[in-house]
Formats: sequence, C-alpha cells, structure tokens
Amino acid sequence: MKKSLPALALACLLGAPLWATAQKIGDVSTAFQWIGPNHKIVVEAYDDPQVEGVTCYVSRARTGGVKGGLGLAEDKAEASIACRQVGPVRFKAPLPKEDEVFSERMSVLFKRLRVVRMVDTQRNTLLYLTYSDKLVEGSPQNSLTAVPIDRATPIPIKG
Repeated sequence: MKKSLPALALACLLGAPLWATAQKIGDVSTAFQWIGPNHKIVVEAYDDPQVEGVTCYVSRARTGGVKGGLGLAEDKAEASIACRQVGPVRFKAPLPKEDEVFSERMSVLFKRLRVVRMVDTQRNTLLYLTYSDKLVEGSPQNSLTAVPIDRATPIPIKG
C-alpha cells in the first residue's frame, strides 16, 4: 500500500513510526452514546517489524461520543496484550535488549500507548510490555506477554 505525501507528513509530525499500522480485528460497544460513536473496546493486530512470525494483539478502550468522534477524547490508559508466534520466526536484524516496537497517540496531545519488546536471552524468550504514558504523568497499568522462541533459533542480540 502506497502512502500519500500528506499522510506521511502527518505521521512524521505525530511521531508515529510508519510501520506501526494496525489491522483492526473487531470491537465491542461498552456504552451507548446518543451523539457520536459508542464507547468501545477495540482489538487490533500488530506484526513485530523486526521479528517475522510474531503478531501482537492489543485490546483497549476507545472513547466515543462527540469528542471521540472528532478525535479529541483522551482514551483510558488500560490495555491488554497477547503476542503469539503465527509462523516461522525470522529475525530481520539483531535485536536490542529493549526496544519500542509500537506507539500510538491516545489523546490529541501528550498521551501515548506503547509496546516495548524485551529480550530474555537466558530463556530465549521475547517479552512484550504494553503501557501508556503522559508528558506529565504516566500510568502504572500495564500488561505483559511472552513468546518463547525455539532454542534451535537463538535470538540475535545487538551489541
């Protein structure tokens, strides 16, 4: 899929990685709104850009109503993550011990949902942590998942 120049510029301005595109799997309404979309829980899939064969599924709240419909609402800091091996695992390059693999805004300014990959070399396992942060104050709410990698395929580490 080819990105248009305005979309590319917008992604750069918002600090969004260009590869961080989600595939929406589905959603459920949690509260009816008279005006604008309902409040929802959305489930999206993200492929790890550095590890072929690993996909992370993230569920999180999306605020509806007028503000949500206009993109001005601040979504709740709660999210859940489950990452799974969905095919043969191939590493595109050596991985750092800790790296942000996905980030998306949760409000117009200052609040982001983040997914960080950590490598547990002793157990040959990839850990994925999701949390949200704010410029002034982040949230301690987080979710963690692990993807064990077959010992026959050691995880290449950077540096």
